[in-house]
Amino acid sequence: MAGIVIGPNGGEPVGRGPRNHRILVELPELEVIELVFGPDFEGVDPHTHPDQVDSFYVLEGEAEFVVGDEVVRAGPGTYVAAPVGVVHGFRNAGPGELRMLNVHGPNTGFAERLRRA
Repeated sequence: MAGIVIGPNGGEPVGRGPRNHRILVELPELEVIELVFGPDFEGVDPHTHPDQVDSFYVLEGEAEFVVGDEVVRAGPGTYVAAPVGVVHGFRNAGPGELRMLNVHGPNTGFAERLRRA
């Protein structure tokens, strides 16, 4: 297997209304997706995963995360991870777009679910 290099306009765009998410990597052990949400995005309700770490790196905008019992406001450069079984959710907390890298380990099919949505 060769290394993986994705350029600034690479990856697989997945349309979500006026915005696109981008699937960057799909391997059995790793899945990476660039998520983009507008200011009208209501968020992802708190939930858990029994089989993967769900993590986020904020690239642009401001998010509010629920992680366990904490509520954390996160701007660009902030990394948030929810290990297996930890309650987590998020919303766009700023006035503009929220852009994040979402990293799952291992891959449990989130990219495929995005394609079907």
